[in-house]
Amino acid sequence: MKAIDEIDLTFILQYLNDLDSSKKTLVQAVLWTLRNFMKYLFLQGLTLVNYGEKIPKYKAVNQPKLPSTYSKEEIEKLISTIRRDSPMGKRNYAIVLLAARLGLRASDISRLKFEHLNWDTNQIRLKQVKTDKELVLPLLADIGNAIIDYLKYGRPPSQTPFVFLTGRPPCGPFPNSNVVTHIVQRAFRKSGINIKGRKFGPHSLRHSLSSRLLEERIVLPVITEVLGHQNTNSTKYYLRIDLASMQQCVLDVPAVSINFYQQKAGIFYE
Repeated sequence: MKAIDEIDLTFILQYLNDLDSSKKTLVQAVLWTLRNFMKYLFLQGLTLVNYGEKIPKYKAVNQPKLPSTYSKEEIEKLISTIRRDSPMGKRNYAIVLLAARLGLRASDISRLKFEHLNWDTNQIRLKQVKTDKELVLPLLADIGNAIIDYLKYGRPPSQTPFVFLTGRPPCGPFPNSNVVTHIVQRAFRKSGINIKGRKFGPHSLRHSLSSRLLEERIVLPVITEVLGHQNTNSTKYYLRIDLASMQQCVLDVPAVSINFYQQKAGIFYE
């Protein structure tokens, strides 16, 4: 069979332009298939040119989704709607405060021990479950008062070193951090805050805290220490939610010369 001298790629490129660009997996699969098919034709001697090299490559840039955040007003509404007239309410209030005010992870809240609370210096000092890095945070007045209220009037009698206990007998330490996650999620649902399309667990409170710190122009190394990250590279993830600062970096788009639209070069301008 005689090799094909030339293939008109116009219809192929038009087909590619008609693909739904939002379906990245589909576009990537089609381009990969076409490039390899054209390469196969060339290797089999059916074409004189490897037209696979003329099929555009697909460059996928995968960015993590923006974290869910809540405004200061929403956070205060969440906190204020937690009822504290029951033992579990007192416990849940203290837990939500730790997540909202200090950005503590669910794993660290669930494993919080009495030895981590230094009432003399008003500090919380613990080794993080996730990073094994020591974290020192202020024992804020409202958090301290909430913990004391729970210890005096809500916590079941127990010799366990963990601060927070399950509410149903036999009362003991939380089996895992999911308990904290469910407590925060229930509080969100009961608060009346619009959570549609947003995550609403302890990590969203952590994200919201970082967002407020960025809004207040707190420098990145300080936020890194507050959140207990290993280094600032992890904290830079939150820079994408600082829209106010990013707006200050916006550059004007230069005008495009009319000559650009009148040029003739390649099949896209024919």
